[in-house]
Amino acid sequence: MSDPAAGRFFALQAVRLSGAVMVLLGVMIGTGRGPSLLASLPQEAGYVLAVLGMAEFFWVPRLLARQWKTPDGQ
Repeated sequence: MSDPAAGRFFALQAVRLSGAVMVLLGVMIGTGRGPSLLASLPQEAGYVLAVLGMAEFFWVPRLLARQWKTPDGQ
């Protein structure tokens, strides 16, 4: 994979996927459903995890894209 754009695309998609998984786990913890390991955690931990997952899903890819953007002069 010599094309940096392809690597960046896959990195953005991986960040979005991990954010979506964090939201899903946070909702499972917050509602008390799912495996017993998740149900034993406090609801507040689930809410925090869901909010962090939403931030990772929506804002982190934007920040990365802005960081990787080519300056106007080039």
